[in-house]
Amino acid sequence: MLKIAKGRMSLWAVFGSVLFMIIQVVSNLYLPNLTSDIVNNGVATGDVAYIWRVGIKMSIFALISVLAAVCNVFLASRVSQRLGTDLRADIFKKVINYSHNEMDKVGTSSLITRTTNDVVQIQNVVMMFLRMMIMAPIMLIGASFLAYQKNGTLTMVFLIVIPILVVIMALVMGFAVPLFKAMQQKTDNINLVFREGLTGVRVIRAFRQDKFEQTRFDGVNKDYTNNAVRVFSIMAVMFPLMTLVMSGTNIGITWWGGHLIAEQAMNTGNLIAFITYAMQILMSFMMLSMIFVFVPRAQASAVRINAVLSQTSTIVNDDKAEKIDKDKPDLHFDNVTYRYHHAENPALSDVDFHVTAGQTLAIIGGTGSGKSTLINLIPRFYDVESGAVKVNGTNVKDVDLPDLRQNVAMVPQKAILFAGTVRENMQYANDNATDDEIWHALDIAQARDFIEENPEGLDYIVEQGGDNFSGGQKQRLAIARALIKDAAIYVFDDSFSALDFKTDANLRAALKADPLISQRVVVIVGQRVSTVADADQIVVLDKGKMVGLGTHKELLASNEVYKEIVDSQIRKGDDL
Repeated sequence: MLKIAKGRMSLWAVFGSVLFMIIQVVSNLYLPNLTSDIVNNGVATGDVAYIWRVGIKMSIFALISVLAAVCNVFLASRVSQRLGTDLRADIFKKVINYSHNEMDKVGTSSLITRTTNDVVQIQNVVMMFLRMMIMAPIMLIGASFLAYQKNGTLTMVFLIVIPILVVIMALVMGFAVPLFKAMQQKTDNINLVFREGLTGVRVIRAFRQDKFEQTRFDGVNKDYTNNAVRVFSIMAVMFPLMTLVMSGTNIGITWWGGHLIAEQAMNTGNLIAFITYAMQILMSFMMLSMIFVFVPRAQASAVRINAVLSQTSTIVNDDKAEKIDKDKPDLHFDNVTYRYHHAENPALSDVDFHVTAGQTLAIIGGTGSGKSTLINLIPRFYDVESGAVKVNGTNVKDVDLPDLRQNVAMVPQKAILFAGTVRENMQYANDNATDDEIWHALDIAQARDFIEENPEGLDYIVEQGGDNFSGGQKQRLAIARALIKDAAIYVFDDSFSALDFKTDANLRAALKADPLISQRVVVIVGQRVSTVADADQIVVLDKGKMVGLGTHKELLASNEVYKEIVDSQIRKGDDL
C-alpha cells in the first residue's frame, strides 16, 4: 500500500485532511463536556442565562465540527480519487508497453479487474484511512481520558466490555479476511468468462452453446456470490453483536451511575457526559473493526497492482540505439530460433532469409507452423532466443524501439477497427494524413468503392470493432490504414484471407505498382498459394522449421512440402 501511495498522493492534501479530522474529533469530544456543564450548572440551578451561554458555545463547536468534517471529506475524496486516477494511468501506461510475453502472463481479464475493481478497493481504504483510521484512535484515546476524568470508578465497565469487543473483532477478522481476499480472484474469473462470452457471442450462437455458456457463467457467478454471501453474512452478524454490547454497556453505566448519583458520588451531568464518551469509545472500536476487515482486501489488491507495475518487460530499449534508414530497407533473419515462455519445444528453429528493398517476401505453411510468430519478431513483439533479426544490417535489439515500430507497418490476422469515423481510423497510423493520402491508400487496398458509396465518405461512422463492416471490408480498411504509414517494412499477416481472388490479385498488383511501396520491403503471410505465388521469395514453414526458400517455380520443382500445399489447393492441370 505504501509503495503504491508514494508519489501519487499530495502530502499537503493529506496533511490538511488530517488537520481537519483532528479539529472535528476535538470538537466532538468537547461537546459532551459542555452538555455536562449545562446539566450540572444550568439545569440543576435553574440558571437560564448560563444555559444560553453554554448552548451558544455548543452551537459554535458543533458548527466547527461540521465544517471540519466537510473539509476533511472534501480533501480525503480528492486524495483518494487522484490516487485512483494516477494508478489507472500508470497501469495503462505500463501495460501498453508490455511485450506479448507479459500480456500472456497476466491475462487481459485480470488486467481489467486490476485496473478497475482493485483500484477502487485501494481508493476506498485511502478514504477510510483519512476518515476512520485517524478518527478512531484519536477518539478512543481522547474519550477514554475524558471519561476517566468524569468518573474513574465507572471506567471499570470497560475492563469487561473491551475484551468482549476484541474477541468479536478477532473472530470476524479470522473468518472474513480470507474470504475478502478470495473475492478479487473470483472477480477475475467472472470477467474472464463474461468477456469470452461477449467477444465470442456469434460463435456461441452458431454452435448453439448458449446453455453451456450460461451454465459456465452461472458457475463462476455463484462461486463469487456464495463467497460474498458468506463474508457479508459475517459482517452482518458483527454489527448486531456490537450494538448488543453497546446497549448492554449503556444499561450497565446507567445502573451503576444511578447508584453513584444516589450516593452523591457523581453529578447527573457527568453521567450523561460519561455515557456519550462511552459510546464514542465503542464507536471507535467499531470503526477499527471495519478497518481491520477491509484493509487486508485492499492490501491484496495492492499486491496485484504492484505485480503489474513492477513487471519487468523482456523488451528493453536503449536510448542511444540506432535509427532506421527507411529509404534503404533491408530485412534479414539470421538463424533465428524462438521459444514461447515455458514451452518445451521452440516455435521457430534456424530460420534464415534475406530480403532487400523492392522485394516481396511471402511466408506459407500449415496451421501452427510459426508464420505469425515469425512476423511478430520483426517489430520486437518478442525477442529471439538465438540468432538475430536484422533491419538494415542492424540487430533489432540495437535499434531504437519506437523508431523500429514506426518503420514497420503491420496488419494483424484479426482486422481491428476503432469506434469513430473512417478518417479517424486511417489517421491512427498517421496523424497528419490528408484526405488525398487516405483516398490513395483506400485505392490501393481496394476499399474506395464501398466508402464512396456512403454519402458521409471519410466521415462514415465505424462502430465498435468495425461491426458495421463485413470481414473483407474490415481487412481492406486495416490494410489501407497500414499503407498510410510511411514505413520501411510492410507486413501483412494473412490479411487477404477474407478477400475474393479478384480483389486479392488487384490489391497485390496495386502494391507492386505504387512508386513508394514498391521500393520498400513487403512481407506477406498467406494460406493461399495464389496470394504468395508472385512473390520474389517464398519461405516455407513446417512445424516451426524453414523447409524451403525460393520462387514459386523453384519450390514447385524441388520442395515437397510446398508441392503438397499447391496440390491441396489447385487441381492438376490448372494454372494459378
